[in-house]
Amino acid sequence: MSDPQNPVDPQQPPAYQPPAYQPPQQYPGAGDAGSGYAAAPPAPYGPPATPTVPGRTMGIVAFILSFFVQLVALILGIIALVQSKKAGHSNGWAVAAIIISSVLMVIGIIVGIVMLAVFLPAIGELAQRCAELGPGVHELPNGLTITCG
Repeated sequence: MSDPQNPVDPQQPPAYQPPAYQPPQQYPGAGDAGSGYAAAPPAPYGPPATPTVPGRTMGIVAFILSFFVQLVALILGIIALVQSKKAGHSNGWAVAAIIISSVLMVIGIIVGIVMLAVFLPAIGELAQRCAELGPGVHELPNGLTITCG
């Protein structure tokens, strides 16, 4: 007996069957197929990874520090340059740090000497006035008030 709502048609295809399990694709040179693990895919195409240049990071740090802490930057720059030269690479950051920190150190020394030359006589004159006037608060003839201890 057949169902009048759903007549059986001999030309009708059978019901949907899910596909059978397919094992993962094996890549050439994958090794033992019985290991149960799929082999890693081949390496992607493209340029190879660039190797790090020894001392490059330290050269960049030295360059940044050369504007603030010249002596430390000079030492780090020399160390970075030596490391790079031993590896056969050039290190422009380290060279720039050495040059900048050296120049700024020389400028700092010159400014320090000029400031001493300008202010040392004024300090000597102030000490002489205090020795003459004695301890206390004194007003000088030019309207300047000094405190001597």
